[in-house]
Amino acid sequence: MKATGIVRRIDDLGRIVIPKEIRRTLRIRETDPLEIFTNNDGEIVLKKYSSVGELGEFAKTYAESLAQTTGHTVCVSDRDRIVAATGSDKKELLSKNVSWELEELIGERRTLVATSGEKDYIKVTADGKENYASQAISPIICEGDVCGAVVMLSKDAKSKFGDAQMQMVATAADFLGRQMES
Repeated sequence: MKATGIVRRIDDLGRIVIPKEIRRTLRIRETDPLEIFTNNDGEIVLKKYSSVGELGEFAKTYAESLAQTTGHTVCVSDRDRIVAATGSDKKELLSKNVSWELEELIGERRTLVATSGEKDYIKVTADGKENYASQAISPIICEGDVCGAVVMLSKDAKSKFGDAQMQMVATAADFLGRQMES
C-alpha cells in the first residue's frame, strides 16, 4: 500500500471522510458503493464495488458470444473501467479506465451509434489510443441505477453501424442488467 500522509478522525457516528483528492484520483463519486475488507494486521481496506465486475466470467462469455456473432470487438465496462473485452483488441482494452466522455454518456443513460469523424463519436478509454471507425454503446441499468455499458467497436471503415448494432448492444446491456438483479 502507498502512504498518503493524510490522517482523519472518526466522528461520533463512526464516519470518516475520504479526502477529495483521493476521491478524484480514484474516481469515487458520491453514492458510489465501497466494499470493506479487513486483514489480520488490523488494516481496513476500502475498495470500489463494481456490480458489473461481479459478473466477471459471465460478462466475458456474453461479450465473446456477441463478438463471434458480429465479427466486431465487444467490451463491457462498469462506470470506471473495461471489465470484459473480446476480439482482436482485447489486450488494448481490458482493464483500461473509461474515458470521461464514456463515463458521462453512461451517467446520462444515453445510447450512441457513431462513426469516426462525427461530432457524437467519443473515445472509449481514458488513454484514447484506440482508433475505431464505428461504435455502438448502450448503458447497463440494474435496479434503476446505471452501472456500466456494453460497447461494440469496428475498425473497418466500410462497416458503418446502424439500428441492428444498436439493438444488439441494447439487448446485451438489458440482459446483463437483469442478470445483476437476480
